[in-house]
Amino acid sequence: MSFPQIVSREEWTTAREKLLEEEKALTRARDKLSAARRAMPVVPVEKEYVFDSPSGRVTLLDLFQGRRQLVVRHFMFAPEAKEGCVGCSMQADNVGNLSHMHARDTSFVMIARAPIEKIEQFKARMGWSHIPWVSSFGSDFNYDFNVSMEKGELPAVSSFIRDGEKIYHASSVFDRGGEVFINTYNYLDVTPLGRQEEGLAHPWDWWRHHDRYDSDEAANPGENWWTGVNKFRVRQDGAPAQPAEAGTQ
Repeated sequence: MSFPQIVSREEWTTAREKLLEEEKALTRARDKLSAARRAMPVVPVEKEYVFDSPSGRVTLLDLFQGRRQLVVRHFMFAPEAKEGCVGCSMQADNVGNLSHMHARDTSFVMIARAPIEKIEQFKARMGWSHIPWVSSFGSDFNYDFNVSMEKGELPAVSSFIRDGEKIYHASSVFDRGGEVFINTYNYLDVTPLGRQEEGLAHPWDWWRHHDRYDSDEAANPGENWWTGVNKFRVRQDGAPAQPAEAGTQ
């Protein structure tokens, strides 16, 4: 990308005021979309899901920690994988102090299919002590919410709401809808050079684990194989239920 055009302060102000109108329109459109999302119906969660946590077995209801809402980051970390997904890790790096969510009666948790021991090791390496994380190893949870398929894991963010002990699935966000959770992008988008992804085979090819940017052998996110898959209808279209991992049920 070439260096930006250099102009006077007055010319810059005129251009900035013009762009501001577009920004306001986008903000209003996002407010409208958020209102439509809140107006969506919810689906009862009929199955009881049990997860492994550092302190033992916990249910989906336990993950609410007494709060009304729960946000789940479906993290790509298969049982056989040596480390968690690079892209999911980038999103995890952008999770801030959860006190602000808690103040809005909302809990947050990462859920991956890797065993809890492997998750805890990776979590310590990445410095995510503030993020609650449980393992869905041996559970149908990932398959029922279409984030584990025959070809592998895929990322998403889901929200749940409860009424007493009854839990309801409210929303799931996939693919580029998840960019909103990468605050690094939001900061880069206000700079002249932006994301600097021009010329890459895939926009995400530059991502690395935050402790591996200086390594020539660091893993990148790889192929986004799930693009075009209708994540909302995988199980409804008759795909066979995936068996739980051996020896866990």
